[in-house]
Amino acid sequence: MNKEQAAFIYSEAFTDYHFNSDHPFNQQRVVMTKELLEAEGQLKENHLIKPRTATVEELALVHDKRYIEAVIKASNGNLSQEEGWKFGLGTEDTPMFSNMHESASLLVGGTLTAVDTVLNKQASHALNLGGGLHHGFKRKASGFCIYNDGAVAIKYIRENYNLRVLYVDTDAHHGDGVQALFYDDPEVCTLSIHETGRYLFPGTGNINERGLKTGYGYTFNFPIDAFTEDESYLSVYESAFKEVAEYFQPDVIITQNGVDAHCYDPLTHLCSTMKTFEQIPLLARRLANQYCEGRWIALGGGGYDIWRVVPRAWGQLWSVMLTGEIITGRLPASWKAKWEQLSPVSLPDDWHDASDIYQKIPRKLEITEKNEKMLQQCLQYCRNKKHFNSVHCEK
Repeated sequence: MNKEQAAFIYSEAFTDYHFNSDHPFNQQRVVMTKELLEAEGQLKENHLIKPRTATVEELALVHDKRYIEAVIKASNGNLSQEEGWKFGLGTEDTPMFSNMHESASLLVGGTLTAVDTVLNKQASHALNLGGGLHHGFKRKASGFCIYNDGAVAIKYIRENYNLRVLYVDTDAHHGDGVQALFYDDPEVCTLSIHETGRYLFPGTGNINERGLKTGYGYTFNFPIDAFTEDESYLSVYESAFKEVAEYFQPDVIITQNGVDAHCYDPLTHLCSTMKTFEQIPLLARRLANQYCEGRWIALGGGGYDIWRVVPRAWGQLWSVMLTGEIITGRLPASWKAKWEQLSPVSLPDDWHDASDIYQKIPRKLEITEKNEKMLQQCLQYCRNKKHFNSVHCEK
């Protein structure tokens, strides 16, 4: 594989991570994205890499062994409801299902495969859309997430490659699990842009969550207001990512690419369109090239309109990884014809969104001003630190 190419980590078994038929987390979206890219001519056989399964020892880099044992018991139907609740299993968000340990371990292994592919210089960038399960905690499942693949990958990088990791999370929900697992680690910087927890699960991610002990100043949260639109979202994202990257000087960037900030998403209250998801990967690629010699691992995440939003948004992510450019024009007719028959909603015709897909937001100016004020508060630490270092060096 050419070093300049990107790697697409994929297995049909990603769809085995399936809670039940009514659950909003549906890995069919990964299949739909793959087929859309193939129909567009953007994904070839030589881009595909099969994921391996993460070992128990690798999961234990961040997860408590008693928790892993509980997941294994649940996989075999041997964990009682009462035992499960202690570990966040058997809840409405994370029901127990057969072989859940095996399917969740494959998603983690997919992210580790992406890490090794990039850090062993087989490709500059790698994408695991099956991953991005950022709500998993050390001893508890949460928010559709059993094992936290992003956190395992970060710890794996620290132990095996000794690189400084910048983790950037643009899911509409706060990346609470990853933050918690590295809250006191100065070699890992976490940046999460999400809808404010006043209205949305998990209710965390305030600007005053900055880290602990030697990790203080390496956690950044940018909680944006409900009904935020493209211009304000991208203003926060671009300013935050640029300044934090300059401040932290990462060796490798991991991005969690939940696409539930789109206005069609049924679980959130943000008003982004495809414009946002076209711009997000362009900046990630540029900053990875600027600071990390191109080392960029991208993951999936949230995204619950699997028909109109996720395949297009994740398709653009892959296109930018592979070519540095977004895809324009009409969606492939063959792809649309196949999935239109199964979709409960009418599928879009184009890669881009029309400008009138949601009603005008009357509080647009107020929301934009609130987001800008929040942004400046959050970035003040970076600026103060930069000024301190500059003065210190002059002396």
